[in-house]
Amino acid sequence: MFKKIVIANRGEIAVRIMATCREMGIATVAVYSEADSQAKHVREADEAYLIGPAPAIQSYLRTEAILEVARRSGAQAIHPGYGFLSENATFAEACEQAGIVFVGPPAGAMRVMGSKIAAKALAQSVGAPTVPGYNGESQQDDLLLEEAQRIGFPLLIKASAGGGGKGMRTVHQASEFLEQLAGARREALAAFGDGTVFLERYLQQPRHIEIQVLGDHYGHMLYLGERECSLQRRHQKILEESPSVALTPSLRRTMGEAAVRIAQAAHYTNAGTIEFLLDAEQRFYFLEMNTRLQVEHPVTELVYGLDLVRQQLLIAAGEELTITQEQVSPRGHAIEVRIYAEDPAQQFLPSTGTITRFIPPTGPGIRVDSGIDTNDQITPYYDPMLAKLIVSGEDRPAAIARLQRALTRSVVLGVTTNIPLLSSINQHPAFQSGQTTTSFLATYGFLDSPPPVTLPTEVLQAAALYQVLHNEMIVNDQNYKKYNTSGPWQILGPWRTIGEGRAFTYSFQGQHYRLTMQPIHAKMNEWRVQIEDQPAEEISGTVYNGGLLLLTRGSHQTPFSVQQRAYEMQVVHAGQLYTLQMRHPPTVETTAHSGNPAYAQKALTAPMAGTIVKVLVQDGERVEAQQVLIILSAMKMEHAVTAPQEGVVRHVHYQEGAVVPGGAVLVEME
Repeated sequence: MFKKIVIANRGEIAVRIMATCREMGIATVAVYSEADSQAKHVREADEAYLIGPAPAIQSYLRTEAILEVARRSGAQAIHPGYGFLSENATFAEACEQAGIVFVGPPAGAMRVMGSKIAAKALAQSVGAPTVPGYNGESQQDDLLLEEAQRIGFPLLIKASAGGGGKGMRTVHQASEFLEQLAGARREALAAFGDGTVFLERYLQQPRHIEIQVLGDHYGHMLYLGERECSLQRRHQKILEESPSVALTPSLRRTMGEAAVRIAQAAHYTNAGTIEFLLDAEQRFYFLEMNTRLQVEHPVTELVYGLDLVRQQLLIAAGEELTITQEQVSPRGHAIEVRIYAEDPAQQFLPSTGTITRFIPPTGPGIRVDSGIDTNDQITPYYDPMLAKLIVSGEDRPAAIARLQRALTRSVVLGVTTNIPLLSSINQHPAFQSGQTTTSFLATYGFLDSPPPVTLPTEVLQAAALYQVLHNEMIVNDQNYKKYNTSGPWQILGPWRTIGEGRAFTYSFQGQHYRLTMQPIHAKMNEWRVQIEDQPAEEISGTVYNGGLLLLTRGSHQTPFSVQQRAYEMQVVHAGQLYTLQMRHPPTVETTAHSGNPAYAQKALTAPMAGTIVKVLVQDGERVEAQQVLIILSAMKMEHAVTAPQEGVVRHVHYQEGAVVPGGAVLVEME
């Protein structure tokens, strides 16, 4: 077995691989970019080496830099994780030539299966059905358009060299085909260094079913059941589960055997995944093969009781599989959700910043694979996934119930996350009854702007009680007063003394709430609180660990996570983040432009930090409402900045290739 390995990745998967290596007594070597110098995977490794600037092309995609780290550290193997170089056959060959073991399939198998065009041809050769489409060699625009019209709309444009939704576009009519083709190529080239695409008929409301395969160097190949990954947005999975409610034992065996035939035909070894689409008539079609460890591998681990990273390392070290297909036996049900730094209310735009508080849920049947800790930075350079929450139970209803409890106990502050969205999906009757197709989110409105959130009374009470208890602790802390120069607005917030009581005003979704608190028993932190003209209630509470509040009403106790930032209170309750605005002194800027909505529309700003990949207008040009002006790339995805109204472009502030911070003025209009 290896004594030391390099993990050529970052974030959650690097930390996950390190966990198994520690159990096996294998030393780990981390690589990191300048943006990741303080990242969790760096802190948890036995050794760590800087390999370049923040952009992945200058760091995590640098083959020679990673091989040099392996040589300097004396590592015998490199585990690529997923993404970056994990499906790069040239990198696998370079490892072999350098005498370093690549923890994954051989370069030949990776090259065949890594090309979706070649993989479809191989699948057809062993009798596996494939989706109708075009996978020819020609990449001429005119020919691709002609083939698209032959296939019919809607159809998918897909990158041949990679997955994860990068370089994939849905096209509904011929008039938009060439524009979508250009966008798909740009994204594929940026993500994989290869702009080759192919076309597929778009199947209506299929399920996305994938089969985990595992093969050693001695001809043993087996499948470990299936994972259903149908719940996706922008072609990226957000929820996966095993087993699928759609598969019968007979269909599971048929799909598993087809997956094994495909893998064997490719002379595949190590862990891999064969992906299929399943239609309403239970006909399945080969989609692609992922020649690496999948993001969603934990659900298979929990259902089948195997550590897939351990199996990868054993196979790479030349050991033989010790289990047979007959011994593979599932138990219970597992569900994984991906926690992303993104805002569902803003078309899922990525959210960057500092994680000011991260509290993962704990308990029986709950697993959290994360690459973050409190105070970590979320940058625009990499994928926005923060963590994976995985639960298991004796059956699907038990797993769903456990997931809901875990989501309500999850706290992430500092960036916006999709935790409320995941909770809504999990509670939806259609999901609970197993009606999970790839169009689920669109069908049930989850891709629309979420409806206004109802503000519970307890959230207002928790915010005010936290301010009283926490801020008085700060004021009485001599060390804080000695080293902190904040004024009373920052320390005490907007409350005002009324006799012995205090008054607060909060705003939430445009609605103002006035709250008064009168002390009952100061030493017991007992208060009589009244919101507007509602009947007064008696509450008490305790602040602990800096930002946790236990609110007591009668004998009922409710936990909250609370944080005060400038002139707002952030309160997390049952997995939902509530941001309450507080009164603050007016600024010159807000006073000068108050009541002038046109002012806010003049300057179009970057919704997040990113790179300008396309500037479509120039100074002086007249544009229509909703016309795309600039295309911004962040966290491996493209985002269009559009004109809010008809007008004239006064000035474009950045050129293509520029890296801009979130909030930067991109275009001025008049």
